[in-house]
Amino acid sequence: MRRIATLLALLAAGPTLAAAPPLSADAAARFAQLALDCVQREYPNKISHVLAGDADARPPRELTPVFYGCFDWHSDVHGHWLLARLARLYPDAPFAAPARAALARSLTPAGIAAEVAYLSGSGRASFERPYGLAWLLALAAELRGWDDADARAWSAALAPLEAATAERLSAWLPKLAYPIRTGEHNQTAFSFGLVWDWAQVRGDAAMLALLREKAAQFYRRDRRCPLAYEPSGEDFLSPCLAEADFMRRVLAPGEFASWLTSFLPQIPRRAPSGARDWLTPGLVTDRSDPKLAHIDGLNLSRAWMLRGIASGLPARDARRAALERTAASHAAAALPAVTGEHYEGGHWLGTFAVYLLTAGAAN
Repeated sequence: MRRIATLLALLAAGPTLAAAPPLSADAAARFAQLALDCVQREYPNKISHVLAGDADARPPRELTPVFYGCFDWHSDVHGHWLLARLARLYPDAPFAAPARAALARSLTPAGIAAEVAYLSGSGRASFERPYGLAWLLALAAELRGWDDADARAWSAALAPLEAATAERLSAWLPKLAYPIRTGEHNQTAFSFGLVWDWAQVRGDAAMLALLREKAAQFYRRDRRCPLAYEPSGEDFLSPCLAEADFMRRVLAPGEFASWLTSFLPQIPRRAPSGARDWLTPGLVTDRSDPKLAHIDGLNLSRAWMLRGIASGLPARDARRAALERTAASHAAAALPAVTGEHYEGGHWLGTFAVYLLTAGAAN
């Protein structure tokens, strides 16, 4: 608990954290172990799989031989992202060698070729779209940003699936007539943010242009997001905050500040001790229930989105302090629960904790 308290104190310190991750090696080791315990653990498993015939009734390790662990495909993808992120940031930590070994075992040309074949199969046009596909691109971006010989080899191995994923999203986005505003996997705003970050690393101008177009079509005219309606009972993403966190990527600070005034007028411009009450952390009633445990993820993702929104505002914007304080209260509510006591949360919450606590070290 002392380590968690230290992390929370650092997080509450505010925007100066952008230079380094507020994450100790000990805490990183705990989060890495959560991923190491599941990235090649096949069961229990919840597959999203359309059967075209008896031949399609196969175990997960045969269907998707790289990303078959961590209960579901997208969690295994971002479990690999977690290992890559932490091995890059903590190359001398004891967990770095096992993390690298897990990445080497998974990211092989043969395994990725099988993943591409699966993704391209009949009846899978919407497979893991957009959440899992966005995390696949986040993994690709992490490997591309890692100055390491092994990482370059893993990036090259992953490249065919990266390309197939980007192509699938590029084909889907022009046909998507409306945003998806749920608090779970189908939400577009959160995934758009991950894809945007990948496109920046990859230098994919066409994808950036497509996302700008969708930002204008879906979100630019939005006003007064009903934040009081959140959360729904099984959310792990905030529809309102995720939209703002995406738009701060697209808009310049001054333009974003003006848009945010209309979109989230609830954000206090002063930050007395009670200002954080404008948005309170969600309540988790049963961490052994896989859907109710989503609220821990909501608190973690709210924390990073609030900090992201603050980072997109001009330096003198009066809302930054309230956003940072509210981010800290959400992190304080969720970080102590990322223990792995229950596999329902342990197979994925480590990724959300690492994404929050290392956001400033992404590049």
